[in-house]
Parts: sequence; structure tokens; C-alpha cells
Amino acid sequence: MAIIKVYIASSSGSLAVKKQQQAVLGFLEANRIPFQQVDIAMLEEQRQWMYRHIPGGKRPEKGNPLPPQIFNDERYCGDYDDFFQSKENNSVFAFLGLTSHASANTDS
Repeated sequence: MAIIKVYIASSSGSLAVKKQQQAVLGFLEANRIPFQQVDIAMLEEQRQWMYRHIPGGKRPEKGNPLPPQIFNDERYCGDYDDFFQSKENNSVFAFLGLTSHASANTDS
């Protein structure tokens, strides 16, 4: 089964980034979607992996992409803005590359 990975930064000084990270993680938890949280502030190799796997069109002109960044295994789903848009359109499961809510339910 595919694992949704949410790349976050635990040490972010930005309140906006912290709120966005919490919004994504909270949504996944509330909908019982299995996910793995990856803290790029603690794991340099994970941070580098994340940067390498974000498509060129999604990278800012200056600096690095900000968390949260969302992947389905190694497939890039998007950033917070993409996630928020999919939530507004009621298409989060398609955004995450999941077939339906039923496939995400677990008895945990």
C-alpha cells in the first residue's frame, strides 16, 4: 500500500508554515489516512531527497521550497497550496493518488 509522506520542518520559525503543516497532518489524521511524517530539520538526507524530487515548476525562484511538501511514496503530490485547493474541490484522495476513502481506512 502506498504511503503518504508529509515533509515538515519541526524547527520552522514561520507561524504560517507551522499552521499549514498542522492543517495537512490534522486532515490526514481526521480522515484516517495512513501517513509518515518526515522532519527535514532533523534529517539532512531526507531534506535533500525532498528538494531533488520536487518538480522544477514547483520550486521558488529564490530559496528552497517550504514545507509541508506531500508525496505518495516517491510521487510528488504537491505543496500546501495544492493540498488546500484539492480540499476546496473535494478531491483530496485524487490529489494524494489514493483511489478512494475506503482504501485508506484502517482498523488501527
